Amino acid sequence: MDIQHYMQTLGQQARAASYALSRADTSAKNTALLAIAADIRASTDTLKQQNALDLESAKTKGLDDASLDRLALTDARIEGMAVGLEQIAALADPIGEISDMNYRPSGIQLGKMRVPLGVIGIIYESRPNVTADAAGLCLKSGNATILRGGSEAMHSNQAIAACIHRGLKIAGLPSDVVQIVEMTDRAAVGELITMTEYVDVIVPRGGKSLIERVSKDARVPVIKHLDGICHVYIDESADLDMAENIAFNAKCHRYGVCNAMETLLVDSTVAAEILPRLAVRYAAESVELRGCELTRIILPNINAATDEDWDTEYLAPILSIRIVDGVEQAMDHIHKHSSGHTETIVTENYTRARQFLAEVDSSSVMVNASTRFADGFEYGLGAEIGISTDKIHARGPVGLEGLTSQKWIVLGTGQIRQ
Repeated sequence: MDIQHYMQTLGQQARAASYALSRADTSAKNTALLAIAADIRASTDTLKQQNALDLESAKTKGLDDASLDRLALTDARIEGMAVGLEQIAALADPIGEISDMNYRPSGIQLGKMRVPLGVIGIIYESRPNVTADAAGLCLKSGNATILRGGSEAMHSNQAIAACIHRGLKIAGLPSDVVQIVEMTDRAAVGELITMTEYVDVIVPRGGKSLIERVSKDARVPVIKHLDGICHVYIDESADLDMAENIAFNAKCHRYGVCNAMETLLVDSTVAAEILPRLAVRYAAESVELRGCELTRIILPNINAATDEDWDTEYLAPILSIRIVDGVEQAMDHIHKHSSGHTETIVTENYTRARQFLAEVDSSSVMVNASTRFADGFEYGLGAEIGISTDKIHARGPVGLEGLTSQKWIVLGTGQIRQ
């Protein structure tokens, strides 16, 4: 099959479907979302069977544990897909929302209307739940989507796509609103990211090499983040029981996710008390610790951290630790080494918390909470299309509003320009 012709056909179909979807009312979109959620629940056994084929193949190919974890569809994750779709259905429809209306001296009334972006291409690896999350968000925000999942999840993605298409049919919406690229050839990605006539935005979700390639070669605008090098800073005024729980959760809740903590910063005045407590809990989870010179005085049995460690997204049970002298040095480290994803300060000092919020320039900045909360589901977005560390056009977890734009609208009563 000719790849260029195949991808161009998908693009043409997506563009036509986007026009049809732009005319659909909120009721039709919600009917589709709820029907897809119900179908996913009813298809749990089928989804797990197809996922088992992907997992077996992935193990044969030698995928690591973190990759296998991202690929797995458990009962909880299947239910999570359904719940996410139901949450999206319950959200207010942003399309057609009019804001900022005001009169100009000429008598015209001026404002903005929220509109879909059009066609969104999504390129992702491993996680089959992205298929449902992405389709749901694009559907509710009025966008057609072309989904190109990783070859390792092909059986799972196609099974989820079947649920999506059955739900769209129930709502009377065209199946081309959501299309799955069924070719595993990498050249399909090259076509997708250059189809400016048919695709309005590309969202890559996956490893750094994928995102770097897409960012480098794309002719279509890209919403992305390269790394999730997230930090937790334990301040001198922190409640140490709270700090212990947050630092443990941020690292150990899940390893292979972009909002997991990769570097722990600890104020020198509390390091001797909190680090041994944390070391015991990390050891119980077999987390490898790598520390600065001061950290290794307190924890002499851990490995030395290198300069490279501060700039590494491990996605694994590995944690780098640095002792700092106050919030200024902590923020300086974050400014130098953060990927702009998520940072947390644990503190009881209100002034220091406000300073951290104001001066740390990441897409999510938190006080006394685990970095694991940097997630569209936890932010009440229903799900997320991805997390953007760019500053234009969307930043942080990208939900419905991030998949829309605004156009100016003008209401007149016969005014002409003088």
